[in-house]
Amino acid sequence: MSNISNNLKYLRKKKGHTQQNFADIMEIKRSLIGAYEEDRAEPKYDLLKKIAEYFDLTIDEFINEKISDSWKPKPKSQGSNLRVLSISVDQNDRENIELVPVKASAGYLNGFSDPQYISDLPKFQLPLAALRQGTFRAFEIMGDSMLPVQPGSVIIGEYLDNWNEVKTGETYIVISKNEGVVYKRAGNRFRENKDLKLVSDNKVYDAYTIAADDILEIWRAKAYISTSLPEPAPDPTMETLTQMMAQMQKSISQLNKN
Repeated sequence: MSNISNNLKYLRKKKGHTQQNFADIMEIKRSLIGAYEEDRAEPKYDLLKKIAEYFDLTIDEFINEKISDSWKPKPKSQGSNLRVLSISVDQNDRENIELVPVKASAGYLNGFSDPQYISDLPKFQLPLAALRQGTFRAFEIMGDSMLPVQPGSVIIGEYLDNWNEVKTGETYIVISKNEGVVYKRAGNRFRENKDLKLVSDNKVYDAYTIAADDILEIWRAKAYISTSLPEPAPDPTMETLTQMMAQMQKSISQLNKN
């Protein structure tokens, strides 16, 4: 029997529920509970999520762990986002890079773990060595908080399953319940049950923090695509020339001292 059937039967009995009682709680027919426990069928994603949440488990634990009296959940202090990541593949079984446009950002908060939602997103491949190993997703960003990266740019992020790998000063796409999809620089390392500081490169915007339990996903920024090409460097002004001369004099003076 599968882990789902065994785990469901074990957890239901441990709670003291009959099949009918548990079916009423889940708002489904009793016969479905019997089919799941006898491994004749498997619950669809929405019901699977509802069952896992009822027993205070992640979907990953409910599907992949063999739960018994001796089983203990993995410590969440490892910063690992313990859930199944939905992906799509091309005809050659290679992982796609799914694109989350700005207009789909709000929907992504509800559909990020729904295989059907992910399969419906625009998708593409890039023949770059840096994007061959790992799972990648692309997010369109708006606003000028991360200048010089322009609004409308697409940030390609690598899925980070262990959030303890977040490094201060590096940039990430952070998906959270309250802030949605944001592209920011990490102001501190991730610590379970502590806030993560998010910093904008545009200093007009203040840094802010989000709670660890508010975070849904973290993607390490690996590349970006933009249709806004860099402007030519402005001609030097008298002020910048003066500053350059002062810096040169300072450097020469330091060399003479050495």
